Amino acid sequence: MQQTLSLKEETFEKVRNTVGLFLGPLTAIALWLTPMPSLSAKAHTLTGIIGWMWIWFICEPVPLPVSAFAAAVLCAALNVASAKSVLAPFADPLIYLFAGSFILAEAMKNHGVHKRVAYWIMSMKLVGSSTGRILAAYGAIAAFISIWISNTAATMMMFPIGLGVIYAMADIISEKTGSVVDPLRLRYGCGMMLMVAYASSAGGIGSPVGTPPNLIGIFMIDKFCGVKISFFHWMSFCMPILVVMFILLYILMYYLHKPEMAKIEGSHEYVQRELKKLGKWTAGERNAVIAFLITVTLWITPGILAIIYGSNNPVSKFYGARMPEAMAALAGASLLFILPTNWKKREFTITWKEATKIDWGILIFFGAGLTLGNLMLETKLAEVVGMKILQLTGTSSVWGITFVAIFLSILLSEFSSNVATANMLVPVMIALANAAGVDPVPAAIGATLGASWGFMMPLSNPSNAIVYGSGMVKMTSMLRAGVVFDILGGLLLWGGLRIMLPFVGLAQ
Repeated sequence: MQQTLSLKEETFEKVRNTVGLFLGPLTAIALWLTPMPSLSAKAHTLTGIIGWMWIWFICEPVPLPVSAFAAAVLCAALNVASAKSVLAPFADPLIYLFAGSFILAEAMKNHGVHKRVAYWIMSMKLVGSSTGRILAAYGAIAAFISIWISNTAATMMMFPIGLGVIYAMADIISEKTGSVVDPLRLRYGCGMMLMVAYASSAGGIGSPVGTPPNLIGIFMIDKFCGVKISFFHWMSFCMPILVVMFILLYILMYYLHKPEMAKIEGSHEYVQRELKKLGKWTAGERNAVIAFLITVTLWITPGILAIIYGSNNPVSKFYGARMPEAMAALAGASLLFILPTNWKKREFTITWKEATKIDWGILIFFGAGLTLGNLMLETKLAEVVGMKILQLTGTSSVWGITFVAIFLSILLSEFSSNVATANMLVPVMIALANAAGVDPVPAAIGATLGASWGFMMPLSNPSNAIVYGSGMVKMTSMLRAGVVFDILGGLLLWGGLRIMLPFVGLAQ
């Protein structure tokens, strides 16, 4: 789907890009000229680079991957670190974990697996024609899909299905009332669009690969806290939070956008017709699902082994050393090039040309974020920033710091990408917790999850922008729902972590 912008939005984007282009380097110069006696020379230099990059991350005067390259060049050229140290995170195993996951998602999208699953669930008798149950099923599918692939991809997959249901509802109301109903003006349409955007973003917290900040947080917790969180371990505390979060989201969306009618007569038949159009399962669909299920099995096996034998058992260590998450993702992606769809013609589930369509730019951006996060800790910049936050907030308890981490992350994610927010804030929160003498893991996880909570504006995350482009969502509607879900979601994240982390052994 190609998103179109209005004239006002195009003007705003042009001004934002132009201002950011010059404001970035000016910010760096201003920071370099400002005396900062509490920082080392390298930390002071890094402060200017991060100020510059943060402006570019927000205003996007150049593509984000280009900003990532610029950050790496500046760090090496200005002697913050050696070129080898700066570029090492660009080849971190986490990069390959995402690359493999993206290729798996591309194969599922190419073969239409998402549509078949979505239509199958929505065609169930349990869902029927009830607007409330349709909304719940629609959001649940989006949340489930986004556990395994990016929130943007999940939204794009579900978007046309939602449009079909909304237009069907408009036709039914028009037929019953005898007057033409504009589907763009339906309250229920607005609710459906916001539901898919918010459920896709919220669903990303459910697994390490659901959204980039999760892997950033896991990487930094492992490297700087010495605590390794496996795929299964992450899901053990995030999935219960996600279930409660989805119930909250459903109640919020339903009552903020009350359906014009209790039932959409004919919607069940519409979904069944669309499902029948897909025909029988194709070889490509079967292969994509097989590769996906094998990958997920490889991901969760370490957690299962840890439960059976213990994490320090030789069996668990042997498997973990030979099949870490990145290798599992690459193994699943490789299967796609081996499983045939037509052996006689030597056609396989995915081609390299199709695989190259994944978002390589986000992998580069991800690498630069890991570099900046590492350097913030190595130069003690994160520690100094953390102490300033500690002084401003006056909190020093582990759960007080976690509360600050969650809501500061949510606030920053409204104005910059979730990847940039996680990369900058997680190391700061680790340093802050260490300075306060408390366990840094809860604060780091809080900052990680909060980075996915940007719901107020179209530019907060791509999912918001996609549904805003439908014309069914007014800015005021997104702001109203976004503010409420930001606050309630943040409180639920804090409460959920406080209950679940001690339960799974990640906090006292």
